[in-house]
Amino acid sequence: MITIPITLDLLRGALSIEPTERGLRPHRLPDWARQQYDDGQLEMAESQPSGVRLVFRTPATVIELETLPTKRDYVGAPPRPEGVYDVLVDGELVAQASAPGGDVITIDLATGSSTTQPGDPSTLRFADLPAVPKTVEIWLPHDETTELVALRTDAPVEAVRSGKRVWVHHGSSISHGSNASHPTGTWTALAAAQAGVELVNLAFAGSAFLQPFFARTIRDTPADLISVKLGINIINTDSLRLRSFTPAVHGFLDTIRDGHPDTPLLVISPILCPIHENTPGPTGWDLTALAEGKLAFAATGDPEEVAAGKLTLSVIRTELACIVAQRATDDPNLHYLDGRTLYGEADNAAHPLPDDLHPAAETHETMATRFTDHAFAQKGPFSQ
Repeated sequence: MITIPITLDLLRGALSIEPTERGLRPHRLPDWARQQYDDGQLEMAESQPSGVRLVFRTPATVIELETLPTKRDYVGAPPRPEGVYDVLVDGELVAQASAPGGDVITIDLATGSSTTQPGDPSTLRFADLPAVPKTVEIWLPHDETTELVALRTDAPVEAVRSGKRVWVHHGSSISHGSNASHPTGTWTALAAAQAGVELVNLAFAGSAFLQPFFARTIRDTPADLISVKLGINIINTDSLRLRSFTPAVHGFLDTIRDGHPDTPLLVISPILCPIHENTPGPTGWDLTALAEGKLAFAATGDPEEVAAGKLTLSVIRTELACIVAQRATDDPNLHYLDGRTLYGEADNAAHPLPDDLHPAAETHETMATRFTDHAFAQKGPFSQ
């Protein structure tokens, strides 16, 4: 077996790599951006490699990937599913695996406290691959922080250029892939595959509230297509009021346009989420469900405060539509999509949000197809 150095030219979807004591940790934000925040939720979400994959061309029949995962265990809740690694050969899913062991972070949702138990790396082995030159993609778990310890093959590998258009997407946990069952099953990964584009997923669970360093990261990242799905995390955290939300959106878009003045840019409002359609945040844990061993969320805000500027999903959709309409008079490549096109009232009746906040795995497939049908249609915002 040959040990292959893991470098950025073998990684897609990662913007930087951090050397650790045991390996390399891919990051979806550049080093300078990670120095501008001290937030545990974003640190966790950013280090979870949603959309990050090793890509290379090789005639190898055996590939080994040694990794060190970081798993999360919530006190009183059912065990989280293991992170999944998807292996694609020439675009077709041929194998899946999970890495046992690793570090474990135990989180007490009632108190907010956590402890970490160090663990050992695991080696995933993918054998009996076709003995011909082929493009191999190893998609890392979308919801499990992963350190890459070693990549080994029984034949040389080379980096490849895709030649596809690059789609940079920013959003919340829904775009990050919450409740998707595997990394190529998130709605963003599915849509990218359907449309034949390269995904750079800058969606960060629980952490998207118009931070300027996100906009600067998008500004500085090569992109042929850009979409930003805005709103739900702002309500979850009750971080802005209407008076500050509007200029923050303008500033976010202004910064993106500084680096991508003519790139197709699609602003997407939140999908339907009944608990917050007309009730503001913050979002809290549903303690009744938690007592029954289930993870669910609840709106804790007061609808009477909307008149004073507190945000709901209905308010945010109206404001985003107005902002895009105003700017589009001078920016013909700016577009708007109501998130309820991807998941709306009828969908919620047939496939309710399992935890009252995130769509189920099968809903990711529906959202992907609807997004592709809209954005990549003949006269859609991302048409050729």
